[in-house]
Amino acid sequence: MAIAMFASLLSASPVLAHGDVTPQTIDTSSIPQLGAEWSDTNPYREVKGDLRTEILRIGSSAYGSNCARCHGLEGISGGIAPDLRTLAPDYDGDEWYVYRVKNGAVRNGAVYMPKMTEHLNQEALWAIRSWLESIATDIN
Repeated sequence: MAIAMFASLLSASPVLAHGDVTPQTIDTSSIPQLGAEWSDTNPYREVKGDLRTEILRIGSSAYGSNCARCHGLEGISGGIAPDLRTLAPDYDGDEWYVYRVKNGAVRNGAVYMPKMTEHLNQEALWAIRSWLESIATDIN
C-alpha cells in the first residue's frame, strides 16, 4: 500500500518551486499610510513602541502569506530564492528591495517573482522589509 502511494506521488505532475502563487491582500489600516509615491528608504525603520510591534506583526503575516513559499519560512531561505535577512538595513538594501518588489524577477521568460506592487500596497511591502530587518542575520 505504502509503495503504491509513493509511486502515485512520483507519477503526479511535477512540483514547481515557483509555481502559481496568488498573492494575499494584507490589511494595513492600523499603520501609518504612506501614499502613492514610493519612499526611497524604509519609512518604518525608526518607528518605536506599540506601533513598531504592529508594523512587525503585519510584516510577519504578509511575509508568511506572500513570500515564504519561495524565500523560506521565518525568513530562512532554503536556497530557492535569496535570503532576504541579509539585505543591508540602509539605502542600498532598500534600493534593491524596492527595485525587486516593483519589477519582480523574470529569467528566460519565466516569472520567478511577480511584481509585488501589483498585489500589495507600499505599507505592506515596507512592513515586510521592517520585519525582515528585525530578524536580520549576518550569514556571510
